[in-house]
Amino acid sequence: MRVGMSINYAGGFAETVTELADYEKAGLGIVFVPEAYSYDAVSQLGYIAAKTERLELASGIFQLYSRTPALTAMTAAGLDYVSNGRFTLGLGASGPQVIEGWHGVPYDAPVGRTRELIEICRMVWRRERLSYDGRYYQLPLPADQGTGLGKPLKLINHPVRERIPIMVASVGPKNVALTAELAEGWQPFFYLPEKAGEVWGAPMAEGMAKRDPALGPLDVVAQAPLMIGADVAAYRDLARPFFALYIGGMGARGKNFYHTLAHRLGYGAAADQIQDAYLDGRKAEAEALVPTELLEKTSLIGPEGYVRERLAAFRAAGATTLTVIPLAGDHAGRVRLIERAAELAA
Repeated sequence: MRVGMSINYAGGFAETVTELADYEKAGLGIVFVPEAYSYDAVSQLGYIAAKTERLELASGIFQLYSRTPALTAMTAAGLDYVSNGRFTLGLGASGPQVIEGWHGVPYDAPVGRTRELIEICRMVWRRERLSYDGRYYQLPLPADQGTGLGKPLKLINHPVRERIPIMVASVGPKNVALTAELAEGWQPFFYLPEKAGEVWGAPMAEGMAKRDPALGPLDVVAQAPLMIGADVAAYRDLARPFFALYIGGMGARGKNFYHTLAHRLGYGAAADQIQDAYLDGRKAEAEALVPTELLEKTSLIGPEGYVRERLAAFRAAGATTLTVIPLAGDHAGRVRLIERAAELAA
């Protein structure tokens, strides 16, 4: 199982990049750069590409509404070029608060748009002339919607790879099925190994039945905070603000994908209480309401034997890449955590 980590988009980028060489030596295989409504991920990924030699890079994620399909494909090809074939294109729909609030475009048809975007990207990388008549994207733009002067073009450059890996962040059944059908990788959320089959098994099977064998096995990218030691259980509480934010505040009542996912994982009553408290401004109460079992089973926090057992559970549930959040307080401690996690996951 490959070990990865994600860059914090709220700050500390330069400091983390200076540490990446040591993490890479310790066994880190891939680094993800997120993009919410922060600094763009592209400039940071380009910088990391220049500072590393073997470490794989991924957008984690580009929001599919924030760029045109052709620009998304161009950007991925450019990042794959400057990294010498080390880039994975991570895509996701995000949510209406960010897409309509920050980008000012309608949040519509995330599943259909994801399918068409993937198809267009692969056309661009194959250097086909871009003529696409989809439900959501038409290229060139139809004459009655513009000047009528648009023409089918193809990418000027020859990409390093005509099949750049695509990873989709998805949680809903339809989007998970689409991911299993079309993508090289899948980034789920709140990946609780014991519930993964129950929550996502059916849509995964539906998508896999349509999957092109040329895509290879699906890379399942789970995430877990990491701390190894005899008396470290209290570190699990560090994840409470994260779960409270997503379950309670990442969307409105009736339109919060993570709240819905918490219901599907079997934590419906707690999810409703968390959402009520969070949206009422009682954030500390919302954090306290996050179920301890959810914190425990989605983390790698405990004695080494326990961490080994949890890694086995993630592997048995289908995870092939584990994005860890090393919680040690200094650089040397984080290096040791990544090194040990890589050894245990091997």
